[in-house]
Amino acid sequence: MAATHKDVELICAALARASRAENFRRALSNHHALEFRVICRNFTIVTLSILLAGATYAANPFLDTPDDKPVSANFRGTEWGDAIDEGEIPLTARVVTTRIAKTSWGAIFKIEFVDLKSRAPEPRKIEPEYFIVTGDRIVLLNEENIPAAVQRISALDKPPEFQPDEIYGITSGEFTHQEGPWRTTIELKGDRCTYLANHSSGHFKKVVWKKGVGLVEYSAGYGAMADGYRLKRTAVRTQ
Repeated sequence: MAATHKDVELICAALARASRAENFRRALSNHHALEFRVICRNFTIVTLSILLAGATYAANPFLDTPDDKPVSANFRGTEWGDAIDEGEIPLTARVVTTRIAKTSWGAIFKIEFVDLKSRAPEPRKIEPEYFIVTGDRIVLLNEENIPAAVQRISALDKPPEFQPDEIYGITSGEFTHQEGPWRTTIELKGDRCTYLANHSSGHFKKVVWKKGVGLVEYSAGYGAMADGYRLKRTAVRTQ
């Protein structure tokens, strides 16, 4: 049977409705896809923010201060040398620890040795030490121009590369390094981290850190008792 003009009109209207329905379905599908992409993007941003927030500097348990205020402690021990006829004599000092820079990955500390007192004919002087501290390392800042080095390093977005002979503290495992006649070991025992460097001629340097306290021993010697000192922490006070 041949289709009438009315039938043709009805078929065309049905096709038009089907086309509009398909366009609407596609539009709805695209809208949902766009919403899904936005949700995924927002989820990624939130996730990255959480991860970055968790990646901030975790304080080193062996060397840290609550702020930039100097923290001082009394040290007591002995010193010796060729100019000291009595062998070893008492030596006292005050050790001042100051955080001089803070970054997203760590901090830089200055440790000074002041008010040294003994009966030695020549007053002893111990130069200050500077340390770069991360969550798992204490590293000697060994540069001639300390202010410039502090400014440069504190501007970095990650810690600099450390040389093995500059590492003075660890938070896990153990450390051994041999460089020429110098042998260095760093050991953890209980709440203490002990750095010990020995030279074949008798020179030595010993640094002991204590968790939650900081420096508790600082000793050094040259040759066969030619000159040296040992200092151990006795008390702490905040300036």
